[in-house]
Amino acid sequence: MFGKGITLFRILGFAVRVDLSWLILALLVTWSLAVGLFPNARLGLAVSTYWWMGLAGAAGMFVSILFHEFCHSLVARRFGMPMKGITLFIFGGVAEMDDEPPGPRAEFYMAVAGPLSSIVLGLAFYVALLALEGSKALAAVTGVLGYLAFINWVLAAFNLIPAFPLDGGRVLRAALWHWKKDLRSATRIASRLGSAFGLVIIFLGVVNILLGNVIGGLWQFMIGMFLRSAAQMSYQQVLVRRSLQGAPVARFMNPDPVTAPASINIRELVENYLYRYHFKMLPVRDNGRLIGCISTQKIKSIPRGEWDRRTVAEAMDHCSAENSVRPDTDAMKAFSLMGRTGNNRLMVVEDDRLLGIITIRDIMGYLQTSMELEENGDRHR
Repeated sequence: MFGKGITLFRILGFAVRVDLSWLILALLVTWSLAVGLFPNARLGLAVSTYWWMGLAGAAGMFVSILFHEFCHSLVARRFGMPMKGITLFIFGGVAEMDDEPPGPRAEFYMAVAGPLSSIVLGLAFYVALLALEGSKALAAVTGVLGYLAFINWVLAAFNLIPAFPLDGGRVLRAALWHWKKDLRSATRIASRLGSAFGLVIIFLGVVNILLGNVIGGLWQFMIGMFLRSAAQMSYQQVLVRRSLQGAPVARFMNPDPVTAPASINIRELVENYLYRYHFKMLPVRDNGRLIGCISTQKIKSIPRGEWDRRTVAEAMDHCSAENSVRPDTDAMKAFSLMGRTGNNRLMVVEDDRLLGIITIRDIMGYLQTSMELEENGDRHR
């Protein structure tokens, strides 16, 4: 869904990242608060003060969304779910999970943790507002506190809408999952409702554009498109996991892969192997024994003037958890590893012996057939 983003810091083991699209949201929020909301409140403050309030409001919203997602992550960890971190982006934030929740109970508690945290944080800002209210010297502070209390309650209310993948939609999926005892069926129903809700938001956006509210309408249109896409993608992810989980990579691998000799130089490798077979990574063997792998990415870092002098053995990468898997490795784990590292080819290794190569193309071919069969089955339900 996102690019790699920028890692800001780590807190309690969670990496907090910001997607570049978040900057757009931060600028829009700061601008709308500084030239719209706060001046319209008739606080009688200087223009520069409104801009400082806008910055403070945007920073407070950043903290509020981070707190919301952090509470999701803490509950997820409590139920044993591995979390990749928290990413903030143009439409808010997301706690990134490697897998689906282990059961409906875990899904429910993880989902409600976010809205409940926003309600509590909104109350904290409101209590602080009441404590400082009436002081003209602190008008700017109380203005920001009032905005942050309101925005946290809006965040909670919006997320409680039963439209997957919003938190309310996850609560609905947890209930359906508990009732039907079937995650795929529960996700299919919840994602369809989420997709329908996205269409409603898109329609409202178009209406607003036609009525002259172009900026607000475009914003609603983009949010609706995102929700619709996220709902559909969530169901596809469940189908992918259902198809791949429990299937060993040995089932998909090519047991007779092309390998490169360790003794040849880089130019020979490029001319006789890469240009011929068009692979981005090749296992490297020395007298029949696997000793590592060589990739086009690694070759790009070697000056062409050194290609005749450097051997494959000197330039290769050794076998590691980033480029190799065991034959009994779950195919879903291999698929996730490919996505995380960007390696579309992994060596299948056992006791330092090369058993084969598994590629993203091998997995996707299987997935395409499997998911077509799943979709045909859904049509007859």
